[in-house]
Amino acid sequence: MTDPSFVEVVFPIPVDESFTYLNPGISPLEPGMRVEAPLGRRARLAGYVIRTLEEAPASIDPARLRPILRRIDTESLFGPDTLELARWLSRMYHCSLGEALSAMLPSARRERGEASEEFEEIELGREARTLTPGQSAALEGILAQPAGMSYLYGPTGTGKTEVFLQLAEKTLAEGRSVIYLVPEIALTHQVEKDARNRFGPQCAIIHSRLTPARKLAEWRRIMAGDARIVIGARSAIFAPIPELGLIIIDEEHDSGYKSGTTPRYHARQVAMFRARQTGARLVMGSATPSPEAWQACRDGFMRRFDLAIRPAGGAFPSIHVVDMRGTSQLISEPLAEALRDARRDCRQSILFLNRRGFARTLTCQTCGTELICRHCAVPLTWHKSSGQLICHYCGYHESRPPACPSCGSLDLGWATYGTERIEEELRSRFPDFSLARLDTDTTAARGVLESTLKAFGEGNIDVLIGTQMVAKGLNFPGVRVVGILAADQGLAMPDFRAAERVFSLIVQVAGRAGRHRPDGQVFLQTRKPDHPLIQRAAEGDVPEFLEQELAMRRQLGFPPAVRLARLVFRSKIAPAARTAAHRAADLAYQLQRQLPKGQVGILGPSECILSVIADNWRWQLILRSRSLGHLQALIHQLRTSLELPSSVYMEIDIDPLQML
Repeated sequence: MTDPSFVEVVFPIPVDESFTYLNPGISPLEPGMRVEAPLGRRARLAGYVIRTLEEAPASIDPARLRPILRRIDTESLFGPDTLELARWLSRMYHCSLGEALSAMLPSARRERGEASEEFEEIELGREARTLTPGQSAALEGILAQPAGMSYLYGPTGTGKTEVFLQLAEKTLAEGRSVIYLVPEIALTHQVEKDARNRFGPQCAIIHSRLTPARKLAEWRRIMAGDARIVIGARSAIFAPIPELGLIIIDEEHDSGYKSGTTPRYHARQVAMFRARQTGARLVMGSATPSPEAWQACRDGFMRRFDLAIRPAGGAFPSIHVVDMRGTSQLISEPLAEALRDARRDCRQSILFLNRRGFARTLTCQTCGTELICRHCAVPLTWHKSSGQLICHYCGYHESRPPACPSCGSLDLGWATYGTERIEEELRSRFPDFSLARLDTDTTAARGVLESTLKAFGEGNIDVLIGTQMVAKGLNFPGVRVVGILAADQGLAMPDFRAAERVFSLIVQVAGRAGRHRPDGQVFLQTRKPDHPLIQRAAEGDVPEFLEQELAMRRQLGFPPAVRLARLVFRSKIAPAARTAAHRAADLAYQLQRQLPKGQVGILGPSECILSVIADNWRWQLILRSRSLGHLQALIHQLRTSLELPSSVYMEIDIDPLQML
């Protein structure tokens, strides 16, 4: 077989076309391989071969073609199914095929042979646990159909993970493979441990903390069929696993399944496509389902199975709402007393605050000026350990000023507080307690997260303080007390999903208490004790909250009643961003008139709530429709017709999760 004379290549750039190159004699050179080639003024750029040709296209003069510079891979990195998935991703999320492939594939240039070392150390033999009647009914009901979508709903600790694992075992016994998605790295380690004990070396792991070389090695193992169950975070949904029979999405509601960069895909949506593509079962689960999933169950698109009993013997915790109005305390007296009692009884506690740092904002008590990042429209956060005010969006940092930069006053104070401040308060009030803090600041070093969770699991830490890392999926038998500090924080955010996020966090964090013993206690510290959401969360009434949330969104025209698209125009030149947004809006209104009346609604243009991030000025245009087809058609026409200056970049977000 002769080598192809020409190859068609796509690049990870926002250009919706492929490029033909001459093959200078590289062998083999096949679709699915990565190559380096010149492009425009760039001397070399890595791209993906999507087709080989014996003859150049009729519209191209072969004498003008440039040659491939070198082949990166010795074997194909993707096959026809992955390419089909990339084409769908490109259409669905309005990016180039090269950008889609770049998001899906590992980025390393070569393997280093480090993937299989851990598997030799795993002890096999952990047996499946005896299921409750509810778990058995769910398992049998899901397995009754070889395909389709199902939802496993139940409060925290009701054994959803065990049902997932037994579903995986049954699927493997059928000769089919499994993808198991989890939302965060902290959860991944726990599920990874259970799955490796259960499935051994046929288990592969894909998540963001793997080195590129390790990720590539795992990808190769999956392609070769050596791994039949893939566990990982969002990007694991793209794993090229043969004979896919089951996709599991644990903690389905979690926002981590949504990508924040191009293509802005949601793993749930990709999973639905892959399930249809392969005939696999798709099973999701959560204690706090997303409104979208709940609506799909109500409409009959997904079968719902409910769990109600904690198999480990624990009872659902008692929840106390603590009114913090009129007090400057960070830790209320009822919570402090519960912490003391728990330690006295050799039990543990978790304190949750959805804020990093020592204090949220530094504010002048004289004129009210907040210290704002000079590159973003957000307040700087004080981190006492580093002695710096830091922007959590762009990373800018500066020292604390001695006086207010606006009025010169020396009276600077803290508007709110973060996890670092809580840790200092606890060390002062409880000097004999063993404490640890988990947030992105403390876990930046490799191994810190794992070692902290291990120490907590072994009972060597009395109180664990954390942000969202402690909110979901952690299962520690010794935890009696959970304190949720500033439980109402986030309710005032100008985002239609604000209530959904706050409610979910409260319920998920509360679920860490009393999972194995019937004495769990949860303390909700809030300055809004009478707020309906706080009351509903204290009652643990998830279905009622979701029904009310769905009714409100139907009335206001927000998802899942409609589909949304958010177009953000950003530029380092403020007038350029504004002009581009207005130009896009004018064109969108013209295109809207070509559709049946009322098919697509347009909101804006308007300045984004976070109007500046990393020196980029931001304007947005919101499109909404009950028909995804009409919405996509309008966006496609807008993209092809709108001409933007090089100083402006347009972000397209289908089904956005945040509007800031």
